[in-house]
Amino acid sequence: MEKWRRVWRDGFVPNLSEAGLCALLSALVNNNGRLLQGWSLAPPPLAEWSECAVEGACALSYCGWRGEGRETVGELEQFFNDLCERADAVFSEPAACRYFFNWYDEAPREVMRRELLAEVVHALAGRLESSAA
Repeated sequence: MEKWRRVWRDGFVPNLSEAGLCALLSALVNNNGRLLQGWSLAPPPLAEWSECAVEGACALSYCGWRGEGRETVGELEQFFNDLCERADAVFSEPAACRYFFNWYDEAPREVMRRELLAEVVHALAGRLESSAA
């Protein structure tokens, strides 16, 4: 399995809510322009913009923004950082989350959407299966 996919499945998915995954699913299916590549947030996570409303977000931040109602740059920056720290801890490797972000940011948008959509569906199906058991 590719490293990006392992980081997604084992590092990020366990810490994402079902609502967050569903929001990301919708953004991927609809090619929502507010789902960004190359940036974690828009406006960028700078102190002077921490109270500003979010206008766009990467896949992880999108889950917190549209799925969990975190509305400001500061709130989402903390959400993003917490997810990255947790993923790094799973792999006992500093910046292990980079494997996901390198793929996510560099993949052509159609490839990213297709492959990440399959991963989100896989994650949601796994949760449905777990809750039915």
